[in-house]
Amino acid sequence: MAEDMSNSAGGIMADLDRSPVSGVVKWFDPSKGFGFVIADGGGPDILLHVNVLRNFGQNSVADGARVDLLVQNTNRGVQAIEITAIHPPETGHSTALVDIAGLAPEEIRAVPLEPARVKWFDKAKGFGFANVFGKPEDVFVHIEIVHQSGLSDLQPGEALAVRVIEGKRGNMAVEVQAWEHVLNSDGSEDS
Repeated sequence: MAEDMSNSAGGIMADLDRSPVSGVVKWFDPSKGFGFVIADGGGPDILLHVNVLRNFGQNSVADGARVDLLVQNTNRGVQAIEITAIHPPETGHSTALVDIAGLAPEEIRAVPLEPARVKWFDKAKGFGFANVFGKPEDVFVHIEIVHQSGLSDLQPGEALAVRVIEGKRGNMAVEVQAWEHVLNSDGSEDS
């Protein structure tokens, strides 16, 4: 019967068992600790648990982000067991933040990644602040930058790598990444 189910789904169940899959995050709720991914090849939604994200070095992922992952077919359905890459959602437009609207991607990449911790972040308000280690100034972090970086939310105390510029109203992050992801990437940065 299980073979019949995999065949009726276009072979997707057989292909998903401990296999690499690419897809899009349908939704992820950090407070619930899980969400779902829609595989590019179709088939059932893939459960994405927060522990799988944490193993990748993140606590959240933005809705609409592209993910590459390994999945396993269980008696409860298809579940992600490892994330190999997260790509920020394609927004179809550049950031609406005036301070960085004119910056070319090369200019942003030229700014060094610095270790930081989230001071506080309010997803509902759409912003928060982080502190770069060894520097007393707060760094403004806008929700749009968080989403462009492939994250959906930040938690107080969370370790980050940030690219910071001097904006019209002070220091602001132009990119954020989970610190563990930067450490695990061996210095090569994802685009």
